[in-house]
Amino acid sequence: MHSKKAFTLVELLVVVMILGALAAIAVPRMISGATNAKISACETNVDLVNSQIELYHAEKGAWPQRLPAITGDPNYFPDGTPQCPFGTNYQYNLTTHRVSNHNH
Repeated sequence: MHSKKAFTLVELLVVVMILGALAAIAVPRMISGATNAKISACETNVDLVNSQIELYHAEKGAWPQRLPAITGDPNYFPDGTPQCPFGTNYQYNLTTHRVSNHNH
């Protein structure tokens, strides 16, 4: 008599339930990790743009009137305009001469 070794339906259901529980824990953490990375990248871009605005003022003795005067100049951004990872445009405030963090 040959005995077949196999998993029962109950054993398979237990494994599937365990995998589902692990996925329910892991997936939201991965998604929030990616979102936090994008927020950090955006904040770094804002700090970089503001630093370049200060440099522009130090070199030219005047504040830029438009953000593209800085972001479009390869002397300030040789790799091109910094892009928000969320696809939002950075806004230049003519009163404070700063780019502010924006909501994501």
